[in-house]
Amino acid sequence: MWDVRNRTVVQEFILEGFPAVQHLGKILFLVHLLAYLASIMGNTLIITITWADHRLHTPMYFFLSTFSFVECCFITTVIPKLLAIFLSGKQAISFATCFTQAFFFLFLGSTAFFLMAVLSLDRYLAICKPLRYSSIMSSRVCSLLVTACFTLGFVLAVAPVVHLSQLSFCGPNVIPHFFCDFGPLAKLSCSDTRCVEMLFFSVAFLSIFIPILVTVIVYSSIVVTIVRLPSAKERQKAFSTCSSHLIVLSLIYGSCLFIYVKPKQTSRVDFNRQAALVNTVLSPVLNPVIYTLRNKQVHQALRGALFYEIQKCVVSSSLIM
Repeated sequence: MWDVRNRTVVQEFILEGFPAVQHLGKILFLVHLLAYLASIMGNTLIITITWADHRLHTPMYFFLSTFSFVECCFITTVIPKLLAIFLSGKQAISFATCFTQAFFFLFLGSTAFFLMAVLSLDRYLAICKPLRYSSIMSSRVCSLLVTACFTLGFVLAVAPVVHLSQLSFCGPNVIPHFFCDFGPLAKLSCSDTRCVEMLFFSVAFLSIFIPILVTVIVYSSIVVTIVRLPSAKERQKAFSTCSSHLIVLSLIYGSCLFIYVKPKQTSRVDFNRQAALVNTVLSPVLNPVIYTLRNKQVHQALRGALFYEIQKCVVSSSLIM
């Protein structure tokens, strides 16, 4: 894949980042570092609590913990380099590293979209087919669904990134973005990029449109089922179960549709750069809070874990005394 470096003038790219606010580098570094650490800690907490508490050993929390893992990997492909730009001004990134970053960004992003579609399907079965939920969402089915999400994400990411990496890059080498995104990279190629841009548009369309289509169909059925519930309390409980998921979907799908689902990937770079912050900084910080930390089951699990640790400390102290 990287043999193309022998046939191109460009050996490294320069990530421009946010040139308008370069004088605020240290402040932006601190803000983004705190956001990154908060996201990693929040998602890691979700994974730890899910696996430690047997009450959360359900399909929904299995999918949520997998989604949290993907979120941690996703932001790690982008944020560390952005922090280096803010702190030290080190904007250079090698040819191979740039395309590796582009691949993992697309791979993990697509996987996250498919996982959100699976979460929608899980909520549909739990609300609309409660009697059959346990038999349908078995451990084997859950594992197969997660494997399918990763496989689809990988397959959809390989083709456009490999095709783009095989084009010629003669210069300039400045990427007007804070990471190696597909559109800005395509703009720098001195080859004809129409075919590879249409390929990427098709991949982005499938990665976003299929999960959105599944979500729309599923939540239409959920709304119909909820409206038919006889008790207002039951309706409120069912809506609250879905509200977190819908908020996260709106944030991520909205920004991604704005950035990627357009045939011409080289336009509106400044707006794309700002919208990309929603996916790479804002959403990963908010998702742990929106999805599970406001959930009663997770609150109970956290209180149980905290009580257990306090009890351990008390026992240890008494033994020492």
